[in-house]
Amino acid sequence: MVTVVDKTAEGTKLRSRHPEKAHRPDTPVLRKPDWIRVRAPGSNVYGETEGIMRENRVVTVCEEAGCPNIGECWSQKHAAMMILGDTCTRACAFCNVRTGKPGPIDPEEPVNVAKSVAALGLNHVVITSVDRDDLDDGGAEHFARTIKAIRKYAPGTTVEVLTPDFLRKEGALKVVVAAKPDVFNHNLETVPSKYLTVRPGARYFHSMRLLQQVKELDPTMFTKSGIMVGFGETRNEILQLMDDLRVADVDFLTIGQYLQPTRKHHAVMRFIPPDEFKSLETSAYSKGFLLVSASPLTRSSHHAGDNFAKLQANRRTMVR
Repeated sequence: MVTVVDKTAEGTKLRSRHPEKAHRPDTPVLRKPDWIRVRAPGSNVYGETEGIMRENRVVTVCEEAGCPNIGECWSQKHAAMMILGDTCTRACAFCNVRTGKPGPIDPEEPVNVAKSVAALGLNHVVITSVDRDDLDDGGAEHFARTIKAIRKYAPGTTVEVLTPDFLRKEGALKVVVAAKPDVFNHNLETVPSKYLTVRPGARYFHSMRLLQQVKELDPTMFTKSGIMVGFGETRNEILQLMDDLRVADVDFLTIGQYLQPTRKHHAVMRFIPPDEFKSLETSAYSKGFLLVSASPLTRSSHHAGDNFAKLQANRRTMVR
């Protein structure tokens, strides 16, 4: 599932996805426990989903990030689209997305994504992106154009965006919120003490403030954030992060197990057993989140459509 090298356009020369990590010493790889194992993809519907992605020249985070749930999701024609190209300007220690200098934005990408959404017949779609620190607006306008295109080609589809942090991109957030996605997601990824080693290009309190500003701009918009565990964080740090998110009025929290893409990435310090995830879920609900998804294989876009329906139902129940 995980790609370490890529072929060039000519298909002959191999190149590293992560040149900045090439000279780092290998990190240890822990053996995966039974509860983290998944079946390899291979159904006919999986092939149909892949065909639609290739036909429309759409990049998916399912493939680029090596998501363990790709077999399940693509076999149901569920896919999370990744816009702004396939090359990230940052080099987070956990991520398998290609890093380097990105090419120009494809102006046809919003329509291609929208056509893919329509062809898959999605009721709900997650649109995410690489970080584009090279762009003046961080790609915010491209997010807005993609949302607009989906509204045109698949008007019955609800839209969830999973955005970068738009660090030092004044006004970018307002552009995305003004496009009216149904869910605004921005992942914290880990606790503050791990940012320097796990997410060095980001700032914890900037990300937290971003989520808070979404609610200030549109109090009706659902907000969502997620973290991975297994970096060596403590339970108390996770509980404090939950409190910070509730201060920012975030509705939905996802917690999943970090899985190491290669030996050059951050090591998995521990595999958290399912009962600990259940305990974290209970704690999160006690703090007031509308919805919590916490399990070893939880990912931001996994069951996103079903979870959106639950969010709506839980809000209606709370308002009564």
